[in-house]
Amino acid sequence: MAVVKDLDQTYVDHRLRCPDGKARIEIVDPQRSGLYIEVRATSPGEGTYYWRYKQAGKTCHQKIGRTTEMTLEEARAKLTQLKAVPTEKAFLPETSNGRMTNAAGAPAFGAAEGNGSITLDEFMSAHYFPYAKVHKRSVARDEQLYRLRIRAKFGHLPLGKITRLSVQQFQNALVAEGCAKASVNQHVQLLRRVCNLAVSWEMLERNVLTRIPLFTLDNQVENYLNDAQVEKLVEVLKTDKNRMVSLILMFLLATGARLNEALCAEWKQVDLVNNVWRIPATNSKSKKHKPLPLNKSALWIIDQLNAEGTSDFLFPSPATGKPFTTITRQWYRIRKKAGIPANVRIHDLRHTFASRMVSAGRSLFEVQKLLGHADARTSQRYAHLSMKAAQEASNAAAFAVA
Repeated sequence: MAVVKDLDQTYVDHRLRCPDGKARIEIVDPQRSGLYIEVRATSPGEGTYYWRYKQAGKTCHQKIGRTTEMTLEEARAKLTQLKAVPTEKAFLPETSNGRMTNAAGAPAFGAAEGNGSITLDEFMSAHYFPYAKVHKRSVARDEQLYRLRIRAKFGHLPLGKITRLSVQQFQNALVAEGCAKASVNQHVQLLRRVCNLAVSWEMLERNVLTRIPLFTLDNQVENYLNDAQVEKLVEVLKTDKNRMVSLILMFLLATGARLNEALCAEWKQVDLVNNVWRIPATNSKSKKHKPLPLNKSALWIIDQLNAEGTSDFLFPSPATGKPFTTITRQWYRIRKKAGIPANVRIHDLRHTFASRMVSAGRSLFEVQKLLGHADARTSQRYAHLSMKAAQEASNAAAFAVA
């Protein structure tokens, strides 16, 4: 165990090494917060953030995340959240009736619950939502799904009494009410996730909703701008009166980033020495730290910005100095001005970035890494473009037969 006084992001990125002869080492945060990084000899350059704390006289350790998935700043922020919200490890001694409770007096994670005897409503309020607020960005949507429909149907039932049949009947009833199939799937996925957590916390013996069928959706909408359309759009963006929105749109086209990632981008995340934009887990859809290389076009756009030193954000709104909440109306105006079809969305600039990469002969693996797809199957939507590039490459080797 070693306390590193100069522990910062540069140290995490370049100096995580296990000394010769040792299998592992703990690098302790100089802030004495309980945070440390475990580095193993088998994984040089990488480590795992942990929280070390005392409970009932015993030293406990809770994993926070990998250094490849979150920055040091994000790990410290998550630790602050963990300390503020009771976690699955925040137990108090057994009460007189033999049941473990947490600081709120509710049955604790891992407690004997009579094989799923706790009701869904009790579980959601005492355990799921406090946990999700720390670990899940879309907790507001979960609260909405539960409050509007799930609670009335299943809230009064013990976890062990929620059956596969009743959930599938719930699916059918929602469709009959006119709910979109994508929304119906979200309800079922939430119930399945809740049961998974109950099983992992030993409050339910098994999850009967595992692999429950969901509705098949054909809702992947993607449009690609061709070279002429990209050229015309860039021409309009370079001269349009709304300079900041134009730069945002060009940045999306140059990096393949998601709109929210660009709107929330800060100068401290941009490394102009190594030409890397480090998107924090808090802004990334995958909830993982994502380093994104900056190409010449992206660097040119950054060079046009006048916000450095006057704002923390790359693209602050001139009216508020804070990130834009939406640029959709401006996109509609610019899209029309550039002669772009009306069905092309801002998100399709991301698809266009990927399509240009694949058409240039880059691999789907490279697309996956640059776009930050957690699942390689997501990148397969561009496979037909990859085959087109391969066909053109093959044609280059063809010989005359007539």
